[in-house]
Amino acid sequence: MTDTAAEAWQRWTEARSAAVGAPHGPLALTGTHWLEPAPAEIPGLPGRWWAEDGAVCAELRTGDGVHVEGEGAGREATGRLALRPDTDRHPQNAVLGDKRLVPIEREGELALRVFDPDAPARAAFAGISVYPYAPDWAVPAVFTPFADGAQALLVENADGRARPLTVAGQVAFTLAGRPHTLTVSGTGAPDGSAGPLSGVIADGTSGRETYRFRFLTLPAPDADGHTVLDFNRAFLPPCAFADHFICPFPPPGNRLEIAVEAGERQVVTV
Repeated sequence: MTDTAAEAWQRWTEARSAAVGAPHGPLALTGTHWLEPAPAEIPGLPGRWWAEDGAVCAELRTGDGVHVEGEGAGREATGRLALRPDTDRHPQNAVLGDKRLVPIEREGELALRVFDPDAPARAAFAGISVYPYAPDWAVPAVFTPFADGAQALLVENADGRARPLTVAGQVAFTLAGRPHTLTVSGTGAPDGSAGPLSGVIADGTSGRETYRFRFLTLPAPDADGHTVLDFNRAFLPPCAFADHFICPFPPPGNRLEIAVEAGERQVVTV
């Protein structure tokens, strides 16, 4: 028996809360530490850390307690350690006790993220408030790729820096009898067809009833560009759960005047 759309949405909301509240989920992020070529200490971590040749490096001693994930239980990393970042085809994480150390790369800059299951934000998490499911918020949409291919827009991020956001085209749809468009990103499927689409939006609820912006995903469009834009699945960006994430703000044209009373609203704390 196939779930109804409302039942599938309910399962999605439950999975979302479980994922963000997981031991190393977004709520556990306690720091994003940008690295320089010169070795330096990171608060709360042993050794000294730096960026070199596209890797996050550290100099560690026996007893520091750092282990590389997947390289054998109890095998401690000592001496010079080089970890491949998340943009590599084979990224590497490290662990220190219950903490997970995740190397990342953004526009050529390297950082080390620290996820701590004992983070105060995770302890205070009581769920995500959502609007009730409403089928009218799932609307047909048509994707039109940019004629010149994907392009990079310079978009301000939550940390105050502007970074390029790669966008693939626009989706057109109708809400409350009015036409709208959103600029979206996309990835190609292995067979050359279009893959799923994603977008960053703000609307009339943003910063009041909901977080200041939200993310959306859309199923891969068919050969004619047809897909579905379901605002019931608008979700909070990672930076809603921890200040140490760098989320892109909506690109120009993605701030809807209409109040989208659908999807996730805010983080609930105790």
